[in-house]
Amino acid sequence: MANDTARIDKWLWASRIFKTRSIAANACKNNRVTINGVGVKPSHMIKAGDTINVKKPPITFSFKVLQCIEQRVGAKLIPQIYENVTDPKQYEILEMSRISGFVDRARGTGRPTKKERRSLDAFIEPAVFGFEDDEFDDFDTEDNI
Repeated sequence: MANDTARIDKWLWASRIFKTRSIAANACKNNRVTINGVGVKPSHMIKAGDTINVKKPPITFSFKVLQCIEQRVGAKLIPQIYENVTDPKQYEILEMSRISGFVDRARGTGRPTKKERRSLDAFIEPAVFGFEDDEFDDFDTEDNI
């Protein structure tokens, strides 16, 4: 079942690190995948024992290859394929980014988030400010002119 070597893009896809092989190949082309500290092409051949670093912002995952495969396997077999050797500090960075609530959308563009929508509704809603509709009925602009 296992070969001595495998293409990096096929291995990344087969080991379920990327959803599709084309996404894995694009990650290699864009220098987001390195082996032993060197950027690689999608056709680069890997062997057991290589350490692969994959940049998925905001963190960089590190995997040690245990088995070279090019056919996708079930999720239960993943511990036999690679060992996750990602630095624990990377997971702290990931948790901090989740807590901070940073969104990859420029502020003011696109649809409002649920929080922004509630803020807008609260701003527009007169009852929030303690005004009632009856108070505005007493004040007639034509009589005051």
